[in-house]
Amino acid sequence: MLRALLFDFNGVLVDDEPIHYELLRQVLAEEGVQLSTEDYFSDYLGLDDRSCFVAALRSNSAAPDAGRLARLVTRKASYYRQRIRQEGYPFFPGTADLVAQAITSNLVLGVVSGALRSEVEGALDQLKVRAHFKVLVTCEEVDNGKPDPEGYRQAIAQLNSRPPLPERLFHPHEVLAIEDSPAGLRAASQAGLRTLAVAHARPSEELHEAEHQTPSLAATDLPQIQALFDG
Repeated sequence: MLRALLFDFNGVLVDDEPIHYELLRQVLAEEGVQLSTEDYFSDYLGLDDRSCFVAALRSNSAAPDAGRLARLVTRKASYYRQRIRQEGYPFFPGTADLVAQAITSNLVLGVVSGALRSEVEGALDQLKVRAHFKVLVTCEEVDNGKPDPEGYRQAIAQLNSRPPLPERLFHPHEVLAIEDSPAGLRAASQAGLRTLAVAHARPSEELHEAEHQTPSLAATDLPQIQALFDG
């Protein structure tokens, strides 16, 4: 039986992958490095900003030293904040409804993402559900981003240590990860979690590692999800 839902952020809750691609490409162009749409969505989707910059620099025979990476990540984050201040977070249709259903059903909610913590908290505040998300694992909390399972293992540890302590420990098979990328699905699977793929950004055939798929959050609801995973 499912007891918790852990959402990826970019591309699952928030429809900002095009924004991230645009800003990543902008920052790289300022450094004389080109990034194509095809390369981003095939090779970079699901990676945190630092990993994206490392891969892009290396593919152009440029040095990804720590100082340069920190400056690039900070610059992109600044551009992202400016965009969000102007436009707000663009939530996918169905996001608010699914979160509300999960809250009503007393499922524990969390986010495991390569995004910055300030971005995740800002979006949850905009949706007025921040207090209901008991687990947040963002890029600042991990040494290794997806597809490494570190973030999801941290999330399970948080589920089992948050006050008040649960009467019964959360086991990975009682937790559903909702992801939109092969890297995210691999990370969740390696941590032992159940997996639902949302084909917001990638075609269905690229998400074959998921136990189940849905074309969008708007195309499903909590009773359907529970029927798939509680059986």
